[in-house]
Amino acid sequence: MWTTVAIIAVLLLYFISLYNGLIARKNQAKEAWATIDSQLKRRYDLIPNLIETVRGAAKHEKDTLQAVVAARDAAMTVNGPAKADAENHLTETLKSIFALSENYPALRANENFLELQRELTDTETKIQSARQFYNTVVMALNTQIQQFPSNIVANMFHITEEKMFEMDEKEKVAPKVKF
Repeated sequence: MWTTVAIIAVLLLYFISLYNGLIARKNQAKEAWATIDSQLKRRYDLIPNLIETVRGAAKHEKDTLQAVVAARDAAMTVNGPAKADAENHLTETLKSIFALSENYPALRANENFLELQRELTDTETKIQSARQFYNTVVMALNTQIQQFPSNIVANMFHITEEKMFEMDEKEKVAPKVKF
């Protein structure tokens, strides 16, 4: 009888351990996403300053500037799975701003532009790092959800897989700036 009680106690502790592990990984994924969000907020705050600096040096490049503003606004309002696509589009349009600087020596020499470019580059690096961390955490969560016997616990408590943050094909190609 004590053996049966001991086996049930061990199984119960194992079940609790699996559940707690899944919850910990799910919370890590949420925290990693929040880190991406905080870096995206920083990016959103820098973009208006960058736009104004570029606008002063390249007034006739209105379409490029409007595309960046529209992409920023879209990325700020989207949530869920579409967030990654909106962020990828914003990254693509930001590349066109930096490509503009190649054609405007005064813009390249502007201290405000250079500082904003450094800040934005630093932010983009932090976003990439946060995305990588998020994907690592999501991969661990998804793997645990798929493995036996934790898949049984995950199904019982409706713990679902998370989507990886992936680049789209457009983001993998260098931007082309046409005048």
